[in-house]
Amino acid sequence: MRHLILSTSLLALLYSGGALAQNTNSSTAAAARTAKANSRAPRKYAPIFRASKAQIKQAQTILKQRALYAGEATGKLDDPTREGLKKYQQAEGMKVTGTLNAATVERMNITMTDKQKETWQKIQASQANANTK
Repeated sequence: MRHLILSTSLLALLYSGGALAQNTNSSTAAAARTAKANSRAPRKYAPIFRASKAQIKQAQTILKQRALYAGEATGKLDDPTREGLKKYQQAEGMKVTGTLNAATVERMNITMTDKQKETWQKIQASQANANTK
């Protein structure tokens, strides 16, 4: 008889705890939805410049001529190419990123596509806006 009462009490306790947990989760979920809805302000992302395979090959050739890169002109932005770009950027007094960004392409006199030129202008404009704030 004691086992029956104990089992019934235990089941009642588990059921009420589950209901309580559901109420807690649902209020937490509602608060998260409200916070997410409030944070849906449009985000402004900076444009991204992407170098083409041909441009990477040209950069590798330039780096090799300057003895900053010992590999072949593969058109892949691998670790040795990134190291060479870092050395180039440092030697040119540029921000050292190790990426073939628009500033580096421009400094190396590598031709940009029209779309890349447009992206580069947007990047420069967003940097100018950030500097005036």
